[in-house]
Amino acid sequence: QVQLVESGGGLVQAGGSLRLACTVSEISLSLDTIAWYRQAPGKQREWVAFIDRDDTTNYADFVKGRFTISRDNAKNIVYLQMNNLEPGDTALYNCNTYNNYYTWGQGTQVTVSS
Repeated sequence: QVQLVESGGGLVQAGGSLRLACTVSEISLSLDTIAWYRQAPGKQREWVAFIDRDDTTNYADFVKGRFTISRDNAKNIVYLQMNNLEPGDTALYNCNTYNNYYTWGQGTQVTVSS
């Protein structure tokens, strides 16, 4: 079955950077639109960014200009480069198809200190 494995999270100070990776098994990234989501404690999961089969990207307003989503089809990995991080970015980050077709993975925790 398809497995989603997120990595790259950690603890950073405001203004720092992290690069998250989403490794997808058993599917070809070129055939799907892959998105990043995040969920902070006590809040609903929210959409962050997506990248489609033609490398078209889109971002939520609260990360636009700071985050960049990309993919490596040969390795079946989708990345999220996160720059100029803010405390409000603190959340558990998960990846999935844009229509949330697959079971959610464990996610990777991002914590940004003031």
